[in-house]
Amino acid sequence: MKLGIYSLQKVLYQGEAVSVNCKTTTGEITILDHHLPLISVLEKGTVTIIDKNSGEHYIPVSAGFLEMRSGNELRILADQENQ
Repeated sequence: MKLGIYSLQKVLYQGEAVSVNCKTTTGEITILDHHLPLISVLEKGTVTIIDKNSGEHYIPVSAGFLEMRSGNELRILADQENQ
């Protein structure tokens, strides 16, 4: 899936991902390729990304929200503490 993670200051991640795991107000979720459209509020935690080469990326967030869009695109707007 196409993944973009943005803060007010900078782009935190942009590229292709196989899965994204994060903590939301309703619990921990994992978004996989071709997930149904979804909008959710993020809680403080770490967004874990698995890229196409099985590489792992960790992005700490203090709050934010995600939107899984049709067309296999996930966007996350995130706040980061002390960044």
